[in-house]
Amino acid sequence: MNLFIELILGMILGILTGMFTGLMPGIHINFVALMISASSSFLLGYFNAIAIVSFIISMSITHTFLDFVPSIFLSAPNSETALSVMPGHDMLLKGRGYAAVRLAVTGCYLGLFILVITSPLFIYGMPFIYNIIKKSIAIILISASLFLMVKERDKILAFFIFMLSGALGFASLNLPVSQPLFPLLTGLFGTSMLVTSVYERAKIPKQELSIIKIGRMEKAKAIFAGIFSSGLCSFLPGLGASQAAVIGSEISGKISSRGFLLLLGIISTLVTGLNFVAILAIGKPRSGVAVAVEKILQSMTIQQLYLFLAIALISGSVAFLIALFFAKIFAKNVSRINYTKVSIGIALFLAMMCLVFSGIIGLLIMATATALGIFAIKSNVRKMHLMGCLMLPVILYFL
Repeated sequence: MNLFIELILGMILGILTGMFTGLMPGIHINFVALMISASSSFLLGYFNAIAIVSFIISMSITHTFLDFVPSIFLSAPNSETALSVMPGHDMLLKGRGYAAVRLAVTGCYLGLFILVITSPLFIYGMPFIYNIIKKSIAIILISASLFLMVKERDKILAFFIFMLSGALGFASLNLPVSQPLFPLLTGLFGTSMLVTSVYERAKIPKQELSIIKIGRMEKAKAIFAGIFSSGLCSFLPGLGASQAAVIGSEISGKISSRGFLLLLGIISTLVTGLNFVAILAIGKPRSGVAVAVEKILQSMTIQQLYLFLAIALISGSVAFLIALFFAKIFAKNVSRINYTKVSIGIALFLAMMCLVFSGIIGLLIMATATALGIFAIKSNVRKMHLMGCLMLPVILYFL
């Protein structure tokens, strides 16, 4: 088959798969990437390696866009969109759910252009900076964590929640359980919000299909913070979009919920894209999807990277329109449904997925994480400190 046709076919199938993984709570692209990686020997017998990677990149980018729809409308996030639940849910309860999704996916689209423009800087600058900071990773992470705690009104409680989530994360990652991050992050950021909504009998008002504009200054702050924090997290193992968003929100200073959603969108695509740049720049993939790409390609050339960036930009353009289409459908119908029943249904579905992927131990992790997430919500401490579940294990690893 002609390589060009294979590339187009891979991109189309990747977009369709990314739509499914993005809109379906509990299904992560790392799971799909794991299956592709495991069957790579078979696939390479029929398809060109570049076409297979085209599929993976299109799926990853599309997933990043579509993932914000269930995250905001159904409070069913994954590790990349976990922090979007908080401002997104608030806007949903004010009838601005569509605007919240539009802000996030606009940020995603903006992040793609930033990725293309800044990728040469990261390609040539990443190895130099990585060699400087790799011996100080633990100190950097400890300083960042303490800085975020100091910004809290109740610093002791923030520290307590950080350490509790860190202990839970450390235990989860060392237990004999498959996909430990799924029950851990689903409980901390997903089911905890769903259970709270059921308890408080949250009612979703009729949604407006309006657009919220952001001032130039706030947009500029989001772009600068997104580039810096995404670049930093691309060097540090264990850190992803949620951690980059936490760091970015502190760098940007005072930022509104609107600005934070834009920032999170920018960071989501930047972190996803920089995972692939890191393969070329420092030879260290930073995600399950990037590991699959490295295994299939063996090595990446700069020409291939630019081809993949072009594929990402095309896929993102399509995904942007698809995300807005589904956001409108959700916005028109979410107020008509019984949100309590939907929340219970989604929570049970996530628990079932947890049982399938991670077994009984995973279900126990999810239950414990849910309780801790509810405690953080009721304590009025920013839920970003729950990211200690990943930060603390990484700190301990590098000490």
